[in-house]
Amino acid sequence: MIEYQPAQLDAVFHALADPTRRAMLHTLSAQPLPVGELAAPFEMSLAAASKHIQVLERAGLVQRSITGRTHLCQLNAAPMHAGLEWMRHYEQFWQQRVDVLEALLKAEDKARDPSRLPHNPRRKP
Repeated sequence: MIEYQPAQLDAVFHALADPTRRAMLHTLSAQPLPVGELAAPFEMSLAAASKHIQVLERAGLVQRSITGRTHLCQLNAAPMHAGLEWMRHYEQFWQQRVDVLEALLKAEDKARDPSRLPHNPRRKP
C-alpha cells in the first residue's frame, strides 16, 4: 500500500463527497475554465460556487491561476491517486465476497437444474 497523508486523503474524500464538486471536476477534466464559466451551470451564487472551488483547492484537486481579474481553474487529478490506492487495498475483501457469491449461485443453479433431478419426466434419456 502506498504511503499517504491522512489529512490529505480526508480532504480528497470530503471534496469528492459532494455532487456539485464532482460535476465541477468532470467539467474541468475537459479543459481549464474561469471561475465564472465553471460556476455557470449550477443554480447558485458565484460566492457559493467559489466555496466549492476552495474545497477542491484545499484537497489539491484544483489549481487556480490568476491573470488580472481572471481566475482560471485547472484540474489536478494526482491527489485522487491516493484515494484510489486506499480503495484498492480493500479490493481483495470485495473480490473474496464476490467469489463466494458466485460459487453459491453456481451451486444453486446446479441444484435447480431439472435435467439433473432423478425421475424427472422432462429429463432427456
